[in-house]
Amino acid sequence: QVQLVESGGGLVQAGGSLRLSCAASGRTFSSYVMGWFRQAPGKEREFVAAIRWSNDYTLYANSVKGRFTISGDGAKNTVYLQMNSLKPEDTAVYYCAAASSDGSYSYRSEYYYPYWGQGTQVTVSS
Repeated sequence: QVQLVESGGGLVQAGGSLRLSCAASGRTFSSYVMGWFRQAPGKEREFVAAIRWSNDYTLYANSVKGRFTISGDGAKNTVYLQMNSLKPEDTAVYYCAAASSDGSYSYRSEYYYPYWGQGTQVTVSS
């Protein structure tokens, strides 16, 4: 059984920063890719960023590129999302996701990830 636990969400003013953390655990679990998604009220869940541990390959949504940075430690199944220059439109529930192998879906697709956290709320006030 794999569990992902996020932390670090909260309320911040526009232009501010937050750092989200996610730790995955499971007796034999070893992550291959970990990612972040978000879902704003009334909208579908969308891809934010992903990292593949084998070569530290990172991928970002255009809407966050240059403002958000994904990093972490694959050996510890831990991923971070540093969010700078936050905007009100970044307000959403942020979800951590993980996969233990490659697959047929893009890392941008939620269908690639079998393991999900419970989500953490990020609210950016204007």
